[in-house]
Amino acid sequence: MRQTNLAGETAEYVRAREELREAEIELMRHRERVADQRRRLPLGPVVDDYAFEEGPADLDAGDEPVREVRLSELFTGPDRDLVVYHLMYGKAQTEPCPMCTMWVDGFNGVAHHLGRNVDFAIVAAADLPALREHARNRGWSGLRLLSAAKSTFKRDLASEDEEGGQDSAVSVFTRDDSGAVRHVYSAHPRMSEEIDERGIDLLTPVWHVLDLTPRGRGDWYPTLDY
Repeated sequence: MRQTNLAGETAEYVRAREELREAEIELMRHRERVADQRRRLPLGPVVDDYAFEEGPADLDAGDEPVREVRLSELFTGPDRDLVVYHLMYGKAQTEPCPMCTMWVDGFNGVAHHLGRNVDFAIVAAADLPALREHARNRGWSGLRLLSAAKSTFKRDLASEDEEGGQDSAVSVFTRDDSGAVRHVYSAHPRMSEEIDERGIDLLTPVWHVLDLTPRGRGDWYPTLDY
């Protein structure tokens, strides 16, 4: 591996940087093993063909009618999987989650790349007008935005509790040979009692860039305004 070699590097630094390089290689290999394990999951259960509300593709086209779209209709072709991000907004979550918003900002920038391989959608418990207003404020023009306000989708996928409290999550679905939609995998930020808000960090580059620096992440948390 080619590394930057600068004048003045001490033997201690070179030794420590080589140890870090080896650790980074092992981390990459472990990520590959985990990804392979994820891909080899057996087919999950058939899920309900949930109904969502969707507005026009143009975020500013307020006069066009809202339409109902089913989970099965989010698949745009054969041999494609569906990835859904659960945005924490709606019901008991009266303000959009800043962390989720930061992630969706990033998704908006890469949605056209994702669309070459998978179908992708953002689902929130907020009603459609509120969701679309937030999207306009953020400039989300490349995403499929769906309201699950009248659906049990988020509760069934464990991103909503009985009181309407919201959680973020990512869920993956596929279709079997009969065309039925099956749940493949869901991940949530909280991985265990000891690990909170780290379970889906791979969905945003922000944390990884901060992890490159000497100060790391610290206690920084995104906000809706800065």
